[in-house]
Amino acid sequence: MSFLLWVASGRLFQYNLRHRKAIGKGRETMVQLPSRAHHVGSLLRPEALKAARAQHAAGTLSAEQLREVEDRCIEEAIRRQEAIGLRVVTDGEYRRAFWHYDFLAGLDGVEMVPVETPVQFRGGQQLRPVAPAVTGKLDYTRPHMVDHFTFLRDHTRQTPKQTLPSPTALHYRGGRKAISTAVYPDLEAFFDDLGRAYQKVLAAFAQAGCTFLQLDEVYLAYLCDPQQHEELRRRGEDPQYLLQAYPRLINLALAERPAGMTLGMHLCRGNFRSSWIAQGGYEPIAEVLFNTLNVDVYFLEYDTERAGGFEPLRFVPPGKAVVLGLVTTKTGELEDKDFLKRRIEAAARYVPLEQLALSPQCGFASTEEGNLLSEAEQWAKLERVVEVAQDVWGTP
Repeated sequence: MSFLLWVASGRLFQYNLRHRKAIGKGRETMVQLPSRAHHVGSLLRPEALKAARAQHAAGTLSAEQLREVEDRCIEEAIRRQEAIGLRVVTDGEYRRAFWHYDFLAGLDGVEMVPVETPVQFRGGQQLRPVAPAVTGKLDYTRPHMVDHFTFLRDHTRQTPKQTLPSPTALHYRGGRKAISTAVYPDLEAFFDDLGRAYQKVLAAFAQAGCTFLQLDEVYLAYLCDPQQHEELRRRGEDPQYLLQAYPRLINLALAERPAGMTLGMHLCRGNFRSSWIAQGGYEPIAEVLFNTLNVDVYFLEYDTERAGGFEPLRFVPPGKAVVLGLVTTKTGELEDKDFLKRRIEAAARYVPLEQLALSPQCGFASTEEGNLLSEAEQWAKLERVVEVAQDVWGTP
């Protein structure tokens, strides 16, 4: 069945029907959050890990030796997360260079290629000039990155969370020009294969015991920015089409979601070396975001006015949860506890407090370079998240 035909199929209808029933049941179907204090996923890379990766790139450290350093640093990061009271932990994405490219490059049919124009962030920051290109049929036939999860799983007493890029990340950066027309003359077939490849991804992580998986969905948030629409049109893309195609792609990827797996989705507007790309509130996508996507928990950027107000949260139905990203990872200044509590109170005017939780707005190191703050400041911010969650909800 084609991608567009699938959208009109009984499967999607059945999901929407289940969703409406869930709204009617209210609290009986509320997703059970393992914690009220969260972080998005990535952590600043320790100096020992940075040095080891540089030595490996220079050819003076073997892959096995690098893996040993990664293991030690991840174990330490897990212990630090547990010690400050986090009940959901990650591996800090320590084995990755990029939040998205490392995973996408492991899909069948994807290659990393040099690009003439690197991604430009506000303030002059530029991402390294490489990007994924689709050169063959898309699939997921080897357990890429599953070993990252199993190591985390085996070294924590808390809930291990796996973070992965949303499938939209394979399209947005390069668009049609980065997808072989010989392999995919019709973009519909590309989206169809990509969504079905992600079904296999979720199945592989579920088989490894993953019960909390987070998709990092940056590009729906980008599509809230009129300037991004202009840039898309300049390169021959139709932003209105993407506003329809991306939710369909995500739901296709989640159509065979494994039983017992909580699905989270993180949205932000760019995060590289403390800089950003897009701006604009969630209003243009809110109804689709909260009432169409088959997602349980939303990790939403809310640390600056660039993300707009809390009004779009009025679309959040009973049964779903929102993790408010009120603590910024872009600076080291520690947020005031009372300020965070007032912000939570303001959000609770639109969605019940019982459906809310707290986190930073994004990771601390979406790429291995990391944001412009210290490790001590990073850990202080995570401690603050736990403290405020304890005060507001009575539990971290």
